[in-house]
Amino acid sequence: MSNLQQREQSPVAAFGSFMEKLKPQLARALPSHMNADRMARLALTQFSTTPALQSCDPKSIAGAIMTAAQLGLEPGINGHGYLIPYKDTCTFVPGWKGLVDLVSRSGRATVWTGAVRMGDEFEYQLGDAPFCKHKPGDEDDDAPFTHVYAIGRVRDAAMPVIEVWSRAKVLKHLKKYNKVGNRHYANTDENNLEMYARKCALLQVLKYMPSSIELANAITASHAAEDGRGVTIENGIVVDMGGNEERHARAEIAECTDEQFSEMAKEWEPIIRSGKKKPSQAIAAMNTVATLTEEQQFQVDAWSTEGN
Repeated sequence: MSNLQQREQSPVAAFGSFMEKLKPQLARALPSHMNADRMARLALTQFSTTPALQSCDPKSIAGAIMTAAQLGLEPGINGHGYLIPYKDTCTFVPGWKGLVDLVSRSGRATVWTGAVRMGDEFEYQLGDAPFCKHKPGDEDDDAPFTHVYAIGRVRDAAMPVIEVWSRAKVLKHLKKYNKVGNRHYANTDENNLEMYARKCALLQVLKYMPSSIELANAITASHAAEDGRGVTIENGIVVDMGGNEERHARAEIAECTDEQFSEMAKEWEPIIRSGKKKPSQAIAAMNTVATLTEEQQFQVDAWSTEGN
């Protein structure tokens, strides 16, 4: 009977034991405001409520949880991020709410997103006097979205950054760049499609917001997950395991402006000068926000030698 009970141990119980063993390593990766016990409980909750996760390699689940820990995001809580199964591999996908939270933590900018539905009043304008006005109607909140938008405002900036995507544009983007077919989370239901759409618009706005290590890492993890690839963590930097493959996200990232570089320098220059990170790591992270010019890359390299 004892052997039978062991063979019939539920996947959830087995995963609970696995998480207990992972806690010491998890605690070392977590920022000070988070704790390993809570993170383990959240992971167990996602595992127990997502049957497909129970077919994933436990090592890939552990890697996804460590990525979430490195970003300071909690899986399954308020849309911060999700443990997404792709066949037998688990990937942590930052949600749009997680990206919003990472920007807010810096205190230098705010970003938000919205979804427009039939019956809503919606008006926007881009150019040199941008605005976005959205008044929800009295229709069903569960109705399919017609547009999504993201807005970012840098502290003390005169104008906001606005991005608006139609439903057709979102579906075209998903069809063009989806590398995992029907297994992509956006294809599972309307709510997930909306979450995907909001993040698409938000990622465009984030190119013009002040960056941070956590935000750059989250963007890298997000792009890799959308392409069906995993990530790894090297010296505190989330690295896309796709290696040198050409990625659509990189092709869409515009050249870094002087203003963007100046904002990112505020975050990275002290870190490089202190020796906590190497110039190559900073360049890799900054390039997820905007493509650095050769001159800007030389400047980052110089931070490791100037004043030493």
